[in-house]
Amino acid sequence: MLVIPAIDLKDGQCVRLKQGRMDDATAYGDDPVAMAARWVKAGARRLHLVDLNGAFEGKPVNGEAVTAIARAYPDLPIQIGGGIRSAETIEHYLAAGVSYVIIGTKAVKEPDFVGEMCRAFPGHVIVGLDARDGYVATDGWAEVSTLKATELAKRFADDGVSSIVYTDIARDGMMQGVNVEATAALARDGGLPVIASGGVTNLLDIKALCEVADSGILGAITGRAIYEGSLDVTQAQQLSDQLTGGQA
Repeated sequence: MLVIPAIDLKDGQCVRLKQGRMDDATAYGDDPVAMAARWVKAGARRLHLVDLNGAFEGKPVNGEAVTAIARAYPDLPIQIGGGIRSAETIEHYLAAGVSYVIIGTKAVKEPDFVGEMCRAFPGHVIVGLDARDGYVATDGWAEVSTLKATELAKRFADDGVSSIVYTDIARDGMMQGVNVEATAALARDGGLPVIASGGVTNLLDIKALCEVADSGILGAITGRAIYEGSLDVTQAQQLSDQLTGGQA
């Protein structure tokens, strides 16, 4: 199981939000490439980038920073989310060296788009499902739908989606622990590998996810915890390798 550091980009800075609120951001640096270098040095095998401005505007805003990181680490798998709502945007990011694009809001509102993009860019599409109480949220978490995350995941299982990034909004950025039960249930019932996100706070969370990793949990994204020091990336990946046999 991969431990995946998150780099959230807002106005060119590396930040973390609490529960997706743009007005509740903590800045951790103004050099995204240097931040990526920090996590690569710590042993990260994949990075999770989010264009926060893009998530709200519906188009890339921090694309230059994303491209700079991809070019600095051409052999490192990078996944990017936030404002990815067109084939042109996906093509641009993949050409820049990004490995995976995460389709979020558009996947919920126009699920047929996911299938089209999987056919156009096979193996490169991840769907991001952000949920509150099991129901999917969209538009930078501003809107909560009536769709259940598990039901939506099942719809994408046959499209060729690489994996699902599942975020429990109530836990995200709050340092309150990961929702292991909901994550494992989605992996088990949704038919796709799941990357956990939201609330990954310490080694106990990593251990808890590793214990259910065989249900289909591919990785765990962590943000605020690694910036504030409650989780060490190197230790977390080593523990995960020990508990899951180094499988990713």
